[in-house]
Amino acid sequence: MKHEYVIEGQAVRLSPLTENDIPLLARWLFDPDILHWLQLSEDPAHLRTLEAVHERYEQMQADPLTLTWRIDNRDGLPIGQIELVDIRRLQGRAEMHLVVGEKTIWGGGYGTDAIKQVTGFAFRQLGLRRIFATPDADNARVLRVFEKCGFAQEGLLRQHRLRYGVPTDMVVMGILRDDQP
Repeated sequence: MKHEYVIEGQAVRLSPLTENDIPLLARWLFDPDILHWLQLSEDPAHLRTLEAVHERYEQMQADPLTLTWRIDNRDGLPIGQIELVDIRRLQGRAEMHLVVGEKTIWGGGYGTDAIKQVTGFAFRQLGLRRIFATPDADNARVLRVFEKCGFAQEGLLRQHRLRYGVPTDMVVMGILRDDQP
């Protein structure tokens, strides 16, 4: 859904994703080191185009249950994307997706700050009570980041997605508004 929510964190500034960000998203999403961890890794070649990213962007903007932000560091450098999808206000929940696309800054705390900021926004502004994510079970870096942000491992989705045609487990991680200090 189109929105105007800007969120300032300690290390990041989150601003609405725009059409101008599409080439940046394509560069990040098609990087083999990043694509490895995304469900997009199973997309056929014809979906790995700038046009396909543009189409996905349009779908996200039209979806009333999705909010997307570009993550910038404090110097204004775009470094990633974070989103809430399947926002269900009646149920009080949403799913979170994160991509830190600039590999040179991995491990710098930017993903952690972005997750904390969007989680706080979801609980305070949207009134949600639960946020969850489903990273790959072998993605130790992302599992650690979500745990640092207060998410707990809640379960295992066995062989939940394919990665290069091989069934891959995913971990359900969640945080409740009541878990916040």
